[in-house]
Amino acid sequence: MANTTVTGAKAIHGQNPQARTQIFPCRIYESTYWKEHCFALTAETIIDKALELKYIGGVYGNQRPTEFLCLLLKLLQIQPEKEILVEYLRAEEFKYLRALASLYIRMTFGAVEVYELLEPLLKDFRKLRLRNMGLDIR
Repeated sequence: MANTTVTGAKAIHGQNPQARTQIFPCRIYESTYWKEHCFALTAETIIDKALELKYIGGVYGNQRPTEFLCLLLKLLQIQPEKEILVEYLRAEEFKYLRALASLYIRMTFGAVEVYELLEPLLKDFRKLRLRNMGLDIR
């Protein structure tokens, strides 16, 4: 499976969905996590990988992408249905799965849908761990 968007994918806000990330996708494609764990993931199997997440973040160290960012790019590749994403959000016991789904929704959906889907998450006060540019996790 190549590192391309699925056939028949919709353009998001007028551009390729994989171009929505701030980091160059080639950095993600070169990461060992992408090569070992993100190959052939589907909307169903990505849940298992999201449950293993221990923190959110973008890049760290020498511009290495975090697992969270790799899974976000995979979601942008496979473009799951809206119903699947809503189910991700309903899984209240898995905060990192909800964070992944909410960021994907925020990046790809329209303003009204974002407001309708993500407003209930404002009542969720659980803390998320963040990996910053250094090697520390807060």
